[in-house]
Amino acid sequence: MADNINNGRRRLLTTVTTSVGLVGAGALAVPLVASMKPSARARAAGAPVEVDITDLAPGQMKVVEWRGKPVWILRRDETMLLELASIVGDLSDPDSAVVEQQPVYARNAHRSIRPDVLVVLGVCTHLGCAPSKNFDKGVASGLGDDWVGGFFCPCHGSKFDLSGRVYKNVPAPTNLEVPPHTYVSDNRIVIGIDQEETAA
Repeated sequence: MADNINNGRRRLLTTVTTSVGLVGAGALAVPLVASMKPSARARAAGAPVEVDITDLAPGQMKVVEWRGKPVWILRRDETMLLELASIVGDLSDPDSAVVEQQPVYARNAHRSIRPDVLVVLGVCTHLGCAPSKNFDKGVASGLGDDWVGGFFCPCHGSKFDLSGRVYKNVPAPTNLEVPPHTYVSDNRIVIGIDQEETAA
């Protein structure tokens, strides 16, 4: 009789202990699994970014962040567009033959969907430094009499034109990268979604 009572107590204690252990393990597992999900900030970092360019006047540039990198949006005026053709001989890859650097819809002389609006990553293709805009021309630019405006990387002296195409004889091996982007209206661009995806 005493053995039956002791066996009953053992089973009860085993059941209670197992139950408490399972509840405790579950309580620890919930935060552990939750911590493995990307945070809202991490999800937002890779999300497409919509940019309004209504206020972007010709000759002006806007900088936005996408995936932790600066994206330059430059509205080029007529003079800037005309000068792109005048420097083709000075460029390393004027025809943007390196396909990985830009989507198919940006494989043209202006490297953009619309000739007047350039969208490129503001990251030097040499070692990832941040080039600066230098839209002054000639001697005023500090980059020589023949400089027609563009971007200059102060880290190692790489130069890019107003289409993000790299000049010859500089450390940067390739043109600035054109991120996937599309227009949802005349003055709204979404960075991170391909033009072809929206057309499909």
